[in-house]
Amino acid sequence: MAFTLRYTSHTLQFKFDARTSRGAISTHQVYYLQLSHTSKPTVSGIGECAPLAGLSIDFRSDLEKKIAEVCQLVTDLKIKETVDISTLKELALSDWPALRFALETAFLDWQNGGKRLLYDNSFSRSEAGIPINGLVWMGDKTFMQEQIRKKLSEGYACLKLKIGGLDFSSELELLQQIREAAGPEKLTIRVDANGAFSVPDAFKKLEKLARYELHSIEQPIRQGQPEEMAQLCAYTPVPIALDEELIGVQDATEKVKLLDQIKPHYIILKPTLVGGLQASAEWIELAEDRSIKWWMTSALESNIGLNAISQFTANYAVHMPQGLGTGQLYHNNIASPLTIKQGALWYDAQQAWEPVKA
Repeated sequence: MAFTLRYTSHTLQFKFDARTSRGAISTHQVYYLQLSHTSKPTVSGIGECAPLAGLSIDFRSDLEKKIAEVCQLVTDLKIKETVDISTLKELALSDWPALRFALETAFLDWQNGGKRLLYDNSFSRSEAGIPINGLVWMGDKTFMQEQIRKKLSEGYACLKLKIGGLDFSSELELLQQIREAAGPEKLTIRVDANGAFSVPDAFKKLEKLARYELHSIEQPIRQGQPEEMAQLCAYTPVPIALDEELIGVQDATEKVKLLDQIKPHYIILKPTLVGGLQASAEWIELAEDRSIKWWMTSALESNIGLNAISQFTANYAVHMPQGLGTGQLYHNNIASPLTIKQGALWYDAQQAWEPVKA
C-alpha cells in the first residue's frame, strides 16, 4: 500500500497586467499536485505549487523536473499514512518552499477526506468570514483611482496600495485623495513598496507618508540589508512590516536572528514563499514571543492555494485584515466556495469546487 502523487500545470490569466515595483505580469504558471493512496483510491488531496518570478527562490527552470522527481519519490518511499510527507528529508524540499507548501496542502486535504477542508474552524464551517484588505494595484493614476473608488464602494475598511511604480508625488496625491474621502477612523491604509525605496531616500519618504496616518508600510527597502532595515524600524514614523525579508530564511535560529536584529513592527507571511503552513506557524510563534504582530497574505495563488492559507489563518484569533483578496484576479481561476462580502472572505459551503485533474 502506498501513496501516488501526480501533477498538472495550469497557466492563470490575469484580468489586467498586475504591476509591482518589480514589473508587470499577465500570466502565472502554477502546478497542481494530486495525492492519493491505495487504501482510499477515491480520495485525493490537492495542493498548489505557484512560485513567483523574481521573488520565489524556487522559480527555476528545473522546477517541473523537481516536481516529477518528488512525485516518483513519494511513490517509491512507501510513506506511512500518518507521516507528514512535506517534512521528509528524502524529498530534499528545503530549497523548494512553494513545492513544500503544495505537498503539505495535498497531504492535509487527503487526511481530511479530499474535500478541500483542511481545518475544522468557523471559517471552513461557513460561520465566520475573515476581514481582508482591498488590494489596489499599481498603474497609471486613473487606473488606481478607479480601483480605489471600487474598493470603497464594496465596503472595505482597509486598503492596501502598491507604491513605487509612479513618481512619488503622484502617489502622495492619491493618498491625499483617499484621506479626503475617508479619515483614519473610517479607513485603514497600508502601502507596499516592494523594496522600491533607496536607503538614502527611505526615511524622508517615510516622513512624507506619515502625514496620511498609515497603518504600515511593507518592505520599504529591498531585503538583505538588515542593519539598514533595523535603523529604519527603530526611527520610522510609519510602522514597518517585513515581507520579502523573510524569503529563504528556513532555519529557526536564522529566523530568531532576523527578528531580534531588525525588530519589525509586523511580519507578513506568504506560505508559498516561506515554505508552507508549518513554517508560517513557526514564524507566528517566534513573532508573538517578541510582541511582533503579523498577518497572512496569499502570493497570487489560485483558489486552491488561497483556500489552504485562509483556512490555516482562521485557526488563529484574527485581529486585523488579512491579505487574502487575490482570488478575483484571474479569468480562469478554479471555481470555489470562496467569496468576498463587504470586505471579508467567506467560505460558502453551498458552492461546489471545480474539479482539478492531475
